[in-house]
Amino acid sequence: MADSVDEHVAVWSRELDWLDPVKEAIFLRISILARYNTQSRRSTLDDGGLANRQFKILLRLRGLGAPYTTSPSHLAELVGLTRGALSARLAPLEEGGLIERTMDAGDRRRVHVRLTDAGHAAFEKQVGAEENDEALLLSGLSEGERRTLADLLRKMVEVAEARGPLDDTSCL
Repeated sequence: MADSVDEHVAVWSRELDWLDPVKEAIFLRISILARYNTQSRRSTLDDGGLANRQFKILLRLRGLGAPYTTSPSHLAELVGLTRGALSARLAPLEEGGLIERTMDAGDRRRVHVRLTDAGHAAFEKQVGAEENDEALLLSGLSEGERRTLADLLRKMVEVAEARGPLDDTSCL
């Protein structure tokens, strides 16, 4: 069974005698899957009324574990923003009831950002939709093939990460 990549590789293998067709097929397929994943995430975020930058904040708060709260400065560090930029991003989340900012009982100068029940629900809805889309993409592979693919991709990521960090870690 052939896909669009096979046609692309056939054309460019004829035109470029130095082209490694296996490498070209691998990276083009990874690129197609990455674009599909990005488009799917945007679509489910739009359906849920969230922007990716808002979801990233919910993701980081949820990733902290219970009680899903932290200081604004720590959260800003986690998402790679200044405190001022973070504050602007928190306002719509707070207005939507997805997070709340509260004063520390022991020190009223300290503020905490906490994921609310509505924030948990919005996060769960988003990751559930992403889970369904990703499961669909993997449905053509057996469990063993999935593990093999994960192991092979890990090796590629190790090589990439050895070159240095990405400028944008929005996939995390």
